[in-house]
Amino acid sequence: MAVIKVPKPPRSAFNKNRPVSALLKNQVLHLQQAEFRLPVRQQTNIYINKIRTEGEAAEYIERVTRELHPEGARRFDIAAMSERKSGGGTKAKTKPKRKSDANPNRKKS
Repeated sequence: MAVIKVPKPPRSAFNKNRPVSALLKNQVLHLQQAEFRLPVRQQTNIYINKIRTEGEAAEYIERVTRELHPEGARRFDIAAMSERKSGGGTKAKTKPKRKSDANPNRKKS
C-alpha cells in the first residue's frame, strides 16, 4: 500500500485569539448535542454562545471529547507525555491482519 504523506499545517492554521468561524460554531453546537447525552455530572455546563475565539472552542472541544471518550483521552495523555520526553512525534502503527484476512479462499464458519 502506498504511503501518502500529509504536510503539517502552517502555524497560522490555528490562532487561539481568532474569532470562531461559522464552521467551528456548528461543530461546537453538534458537540454540545452529544454532551447533553452524558450524565449531568459529566457535562461541562459551558454556555457555548459565549465561545468567541478558536482557543475557547478548542478548550470546550477538548473537555467534552475527554468525557465522551475517556479511554482516548488517557491514550492521548500518555502519547503527549512520551512525545515530550523523546522530543519527537510518534509513528502511526499499522494494524496486523487477522488470519482470516490472509486467506480469502478460506470458508467462514
